[in-house]
Amino acid sequence: MHIAPFDNENKPIVDVDDALVPLNYFNIVKLKAGEQFRYAVPGYETCIVPATGTIDVTVGGQSYDALGTRTTDVWDGEPEGVYVPVGMTAEFTCLTDAAEIFIAGAKYDKVLEPFDVRVAQLDKVQYGSDDTKTHRKIKHILGQQQADKVGRLLVSELFTVGQGGWSGFPSHKHDTDRLPDETRHDETYNFRFKPNYGSGVQMLQREDNKPGEAYHIMDGSTICLDKGYHPCCVLPGYEMYYFTILGGLSQRSLKQYFQPTHAAQLHTIPGIMDMVAKFK
Repeated sequence: MHIAPFDNENKPIVDVDDALVPLNYFNIVKLKAGEQFRYAVPGYETCIVPATGTIDVTVGGQSYDALGTRTTDVWDGEPEGVYVPVGMTAEFTCLTDAAEIFIAGAKYDKVLEPFDVRVAQLDKVQYGSDDTKTHRKIKHILGQQQADKVGRLLVSELFTVGQGGWSGFPSHKHDTDRLPDETRHDETYNFRFKPNYGSGVQMLQREDNKPGEAYHIMDGSTICLDKGYHPCCVLPGYEMYYFTILGGLSQRSLKQYFQPTHAAQLHTIPGIMDMVAKFK
C-alpha cells in the first residue's frame, strides 16, 4: 500500500495493530528549536532516528545528548539512533533550528534496556554494480551489531548509489514463517529523493509470474508491505533513499525468499549475499 506524502501533524503514519502491517509502527515528528515531543508505545519496541536536525533524548532515566548529525537532508551525514524498550516513555527536545525525526517500531512482548547508536556503531554494506543497475549502500542502525540488545526490530537506511537504478532486486518476499526458507517480516518504507522533485516506482507482485501492482513514489511517500515480491527503482538522473522498518513475527533475523523466476540474478550482482547476511 502507498501512503502519499502528507502532513501527519506528528501523529503515527502506521499506528499500532495496523490492518496491513500489524508488526510495524512508524511516525514522523517535526519540531522547531526548543520544542519537545513525548511518547510511549505499549506492545512495541521503537527506535528514534533524526532524519535531519539534532535532539536530546531521555528514555527510562537515561539521557542521550546531541543525537543526529545531519542538517540539509538524509544525504548530509550519517544516521544515529536511540533504542526505546517496549512501552517505555521517551522524550526528545530539538536543539537545532528544526528537526525531522523518524520513529520506527516493531511489535514485541519483552522489555529490554535503552541504548544509543552513534556513527561508530553503524553497520554498513555496499553491493551491486553500475553495470547491473543495482548499486546501493545500506546503513544499519539497528543491525547485526545490536542483535543481542533488540527483540524483533530491524532499522536501516538504504541509498541508491549514483543516479537511477534498482533496489530490492532480485525480487524477494518475506511474508510467511516457514523456516529455514523464509520468515514473516512486515516492512515499512519512507522514501526521499535527491533532488526532492525526483520520483520512482515501487512494484509489488503477489505471485510469481502473475501481474502485480505498481505505485508512483515521491519524496515523503510511505510504503507498507505485507506480502509479495517488492523491488523498487528511481528515475534516471535522481538519487533515492528509503528509511526501512522490519518487524519479525517469530524472530529478528530476516530470511528472504527470492522469486524463483529471477533467482538466477543472484549470481550476477556483486556482494548480494553479504547484504543478505546483514539483516540479523
